[in-house]
Amino acid sequence: MKIATWNVNSIKARLDHVMDWLQRDAPEIVCLQEIKCVDENFPAEHFEGLGYNVAVHGQKAYNGVAILSKLPFDDVVSGLAGDAGDDQARYLEAVVSSDGGAVRVACLYLPNGNPPQSEKYPYKLAWMDRLIARAKEVLAFEEIAVFAGDFNVIPGDDDVYDPAAWAGDALCLPATRERFRTLLNLGLSDAFSATHTQRHHYTFWDYQAGAWQKDHGIRIDHLLLSPQAADRLTGCRIDRFTRGWERPSDHVPVWIELDLPLRTG
Repeated sequence: MKIATWNVNSIKARLDHVMDWLQRDAPEIVCLQEIKCVDENFPAEHFEGLGYNVAVHGQKAYNGVAILSKLPFDDVVSGLAGDAGDDQARYLEAVVSSDGGAVRVACLYLPNGNPPQSEKYPYKLAWMDRLIARAKEVLAFEEIAVFAGDFNVIPGDDDVYDPAAWAGDALCLPATRERFRTLLNLGLSDAFSATHTQRHHYTFWDYQAGAWQKDHGIRIDHLLLSPQAADRLTGCRIDRFTRGWERPSDHVPVWIELDLPLRTG
């Protein structure tokens, strides 16, 4: 089973790219972030034509997440618990069934948090605390689970082209990294780190200052796996070639393969 994540930075602007990539890589489950549209404006029919079931948690002009699955959804929950007043569309969780058991996938778009001196950074940290609480609950299920998305976290200095230049950014401040490590210490595994030892692989290149051409990137799109999922991990790849397309997203897809049979009946 192939499970992917991609911050598309507007599904309307990037629909052709997403369709081309889906037909090329054919993942069974795809988590999309920053779709930037309300549920009824999401182009579900395009993905249904490729055999995907579609779940959407959208928001006008901002944020928004979606899950595409070639397996039927057993359950779908929108929103991250812990703050009844939070109306930002950043979290969507779904369960599907495979011949290897239930698979739970959480698609998330974690707040950026910049500038750190504003109210945006406390919101980011509080959101991460809520994510930690949910991860604890999910891990207690002892099932195959994947938290996939744009975490807006640079885990370590090996994940950024110039650590000093980013030292004061909300994506790599000590409190941000500490909470990310807390997620890992719960028992989640970073799929890319588990399968690669090379340094400086990136998933995001800014549109400004020739960042793509200079390879001035950062790694902020992650797939974190429960122990049951990590035991089945056979590979992880960053599809950086999509950043070279015309009018691309500033993020690229990341996907994993799990040794997991699909439901056949």
